[in-house]
Amino acid sequence: MEIKRGARDPKDVADNKVVAALGYLGILCLIPLLVKKDSQYAQFHGKQGLVLFIAEVIISFINVIPVLGQLIWFFAVVGFIMVSVIGVLKTLKGEWWKIPVLYDYSKKINI
Repeated sequence: MEIKRGARDPKDVADNKVVAALGYLGILCLIPLLVKKDSQYAQFHGKQGLVLFIAEVIISFINVIPVLGQLIWFFAVVGFIMVSVIGVLKTLKGEWWKIPVLYDYSKKINI
């Protein structure tokens, strides 16, 4: 879903900040996607959260590789936590923050 500059509804943002913030908390990304289907703001952040969660699941398989895999996994998890915290904070501020790289994948999700 491409967000056009004029399509951003301040009331939608104000009403759905908390639900949209849940999108960055792991499997809870499904809440804004399934509960707030009419909210462009909640859907935007829920889709990014879903892509982030999928990336977290994929990177967890690297953890089985001794030493190098565990090192990569550790730094990836730290990065995912930082992105999640930033996402929650920006969502609660009412910002339409696009996660670098992951945003492009989130645009392809149609729920």
